[in-house]
Amino acid sequence: MSTAISGFLLGLSFIVAIGSQNAFVLRSGIRRQHVLSIVLTCAVSDAILIAAGVAGFGVIVERFPNIITIFRYFGAAFLVFYGGKSFLSAYRGGSTLKTDGADVSWASAVMMCVMFTWLNPHVYLDTVILLGATSQQYQQPWVFGFGAMTASVIFFFSLGYGARSLSGFFANPKAWQALDILIGLTMWAIAFELLRET
Repeated sequence: MSTAISGFLLGLSFIVAIGSQNAFVLRSGIRRQHVLSIVLTCAVSDAILIAAGVAGFGVIVERFPNIITIFRYFGAAFLVFYGGKSFLSAYRGGSTLKTDGADVSWASAVMMCVMFTWLNPHVYLDTVILLGATSQQYQQPWVFGFGAMTASVIFFFSLGYGARSLSGFFANPKAWQALDILIGLTMWAIAFELLRET
């Protein structure tokens, strides 16, 4: 598996996980409210966080090379756990997306998007720590990071602008189940790749 594709798949598996940010983007897309501003805010935020993770871990690894082994096992364990949660969510059954509510102004929509992104502690674990640490497993960590950034851009633009056509699909709980299964399989595949390199 190439470095860029590995970064793309792992980045996508983190981003696509159902959460408040993605639900907000979906709702905005379905209602066609400030879609460009919202998806740009999400994609640029992810790019900043991923870049910080790749750059920061590069400096740390130069000083403490053994930290790679520690984070490889930590990352693999987290991915196995997170993938398991996705499978459990699929087993229990998916939820549906609610799109009702009052219209919001451009400033309010962007501010809400910023809050969903930057005030979510999981985003730092996913992008800065896990993606940053995983990038150091490769000879070209910035290529891995670019792959993850590309996944973010493609996902958020697809989600925002494709939401209207997907509204009927995501009204079906089985769609969320299928998505959870795909997320779980992707995360377990990346975890296996990490452990295979130890």
